[in-house]
Amino acid sequence: MGASVGKKVSLLKSLPPNHSLHVVMLGLDSAGKTTALYRLKFDQFLNTIPTIGFNCEKIKWTTGKARGTRFMFWDVGGQDKLRPLWRSYTRCTDGIVFVLDSVEVERMEEARMELLRIARENYGVPILVLANKQDLPRAKNTRDIEKHLGLKDLESNHLWHVQPTCAIIGDGLDQGLEVLYDMIITAKQSKKKR
Repeated sequence: MGASVGKKVSLLKSLPPNHSLHVVMLGLDSAGKTTALYRLKFDQFLNTIPTIGFNCEKIKWTTGKARGTRFMFWDVGGQDKLRPLWRSYTRCTDGIVFVLDSVEVERMEEARMELLRIARENYGVPILVLANKQDLPRAKNTRDIEKHLGLKDLESNHLWHVQPTCAIIGDGLDQGLEVLYDMIITAKQSKKKR
C-alpha cells in the first residue's frame, strides 16, 4: 500500500452527499479499462472494442463510504498515439485509475514508464492501480506488480494502492473504488492543512 492509505477516514470527514469527483482511467491498450468502467456502471460484462479517443460515464455510487458520490469517469484510449493526450484529461482530476494487464509481463516496463510519467505530472493525485485479469493463470500478484511498476519510488505523500481485479466478473472493482475514495478524501484534507 502507498503512503497514508492505511489511515481510516471517518464518516464525518467524508465528502458531502451528492458530491462529484472527476476520475481518469488510463493504462496501456487492451488492459481492460473500458470493461472495468462498464462493469462499474452497469454491473454486467459488456463486450467492448478498443477505445479510440475516450468514453465518459457518470456513476452514482450506492454503497459503502462513497455512497451518494457521483463519479465522472473519463476512460481514455491507451494506444501509444493517444498517450500524449492523457495530460489533457488529468488536469484538475481528483483521482487516477491506472488499469494494468497483470499477465503481460513483457509490457510491464512500458506500463511503468507511463504510470510514473503520469504520477510526476499529477503530483499528489491519488492513483489506484487495477491489477486486472487476475483470473488468468500467469497473473502477477500485487507485490510483484508494485515492484515492476516502481510504486515505492513515488514521492512519500503520493497516495497509491494496487487492487487485484477481474473486470469481466467484477472482482475487486468495488473495493478498489472505495480505496480510491478514501485516498481522495485524505488528499483533499492534506491540501486544506497546507
